[in-house]
Amino acid sequence: MKKLFVFGSLISITFTSFGQTNTAANDTFAYTRQGLPGFTVYKAPDSTAFSNTDVKKKRPILLMLFSPECGHCQHVASEILKNMDSFKKAQILMITWLPYRDLAKFYSDYKLAKYSQITPGWDGKFFFVPYYHVSTFPKLIAYNKNGKFVGAFEGNIKIEDVWKALDKK
Repeated sequence: MKKLFVFGSLISITFTSFGQTNTAANDTFAYTRQGLPGFTVYKAPDSTAFSNTDVKKKRPILLMLFSPECGHCQHVASEILKNMDSFKKAQILMITWLPYRDLAKFYSDYKLAKYSQITPGWDGKFFFVPYYHVSTFPKLIAYNKNGKFVGAFEGNIKIEDVWKALDKK
């Protein structure tokens, strides 16, 4: 009887484990269904708080989740800066979770003070990476002027695809 119970338990565990599904793979991520989430980051160069309530209304939003030392991230940042005319209507939030001093150096190196629509922020609570399911850097997330999700970009990012997505209705 004891062997039968153990055998039955093993069979039950086996079927239960094979019955699990990856709901993330079968469902869209929350950020694709909802607008910009509530958040607080700390801006370079003065570490003042910046939250979702500070985002300008009726403007497209581009989130760039990045590592200041990542070569791909630096390339995408340079491409954004070279194409600022295409992003002039957008508010760009460049967010990193790495130490604030790395963000401050990035801010200085890329002369971000010249661009009023760019907000570089430090995510001290490590909110953005898990919320946006970031697996590679940089990851860009675009919301149109109505706050609707219009695209996520990672890997080999073509900047023209990003600014075209921001113009979607």
